[in-house]
Amino acid sequence: MNGVLIVDKPKNFTSFDVVAVVRGLTGQKKIGHTGTLDPNATGVLPLLLGNATKAQDIIPNCDKAYIAEFKLGMTTDTLDIWGEVKNVCESRISREQLKEVIPDFSGRIEQLPPMYSAVYHNGKRLYDLARQGIEVERKPRKVTVYELNLVDFDEASQRGVLSVSCSKGTYIRTIIDDIGTRLGVGAVMTALDRVSACGYTKDDSLTLDKLKKLAENGALESKLMSTESLFSAYREIVVSDAQAKRFYNGGALDTARTSLSGLNPADGEIYRVKDRKDTFFGLGIVCGNILKIYKHF
Repeated sequence: MNGVLIVDKPKNFTSFDVVAVVRGLTGQKKIGHTGTLDPNATGVLPLLLGNATKAQDIIPNCDKAYIAEFKLGMTTDTLDIWGEVKNVCESRISREQLKEVIPDFSGRIEQLPPMYSAVYHNGKRLYDLARQGIEVERKPRKVTVYELNLVDFDEASQRGVLSVSCSKGTYIRTIIDDIGTRLGVGAVMTALDRVSACGYTKDDSLTLDKLKKLAENGALESKLMSTESLFSAYREIVVSDAQAKRFYNGGALDTARTSLSGLNPADGEIYRVKDRKDTFFGLGIVCGNILKIYKHF
């Protein structure tokens, strides 16, 4: 099987657990995913099967969107409700106070990765160090929060809901913790649901139970998204049969002999290369007057 399977990850499953389940259902050894979800998080987890795994490091759209629940008035070592409580205080923050600080955490911002995260430090995962009681110095990383909106907030319980649209590598727990710090009362994430990832949404996703039923009926492969769908952000170029054969065999194409002729494509621009039968061969990159192979599929 080659393509992308969009899974709606359930709670209490690691991303690796989901990969293991799908590997068992499909018999496919070559499976990757496009972004880890913590065990307590749910939502969209695109899995890459077969030749789609070659796209893992070159997917142009790695943006994500989440619905996150939070509570003000406490902090934990993991920045979420499942960690060890560090502090609890009485919080009487109003909706208006909350709405006033939220805009400060959107746009291009810096985040300090939490100790309980999959970030590497000297070859070791931060969460492995944290479980040993070791805290190390981390460098802030720049991320982009495209949208950050307060969906709901109950002043009596100090619980609320945020919707977040962001770039790859953004920690929602950290945003919530930073908001709590700014308000002076602390805050923890209490639930997280990823509603879109890499251009795929909840509507595209399938639960594990649904996948199991499809596999029993021999219909699982019909739910695969094409590998090409990972690159919808790129424009396509349709080439002749002879050019398709040359490209497939590793040869570069003269842009003057393709539909790019006269369009002056930008140097470094990447295209989806297809033949007249709509077969996707891979990605080509413009280098001067030629279209070189960027990645074969």
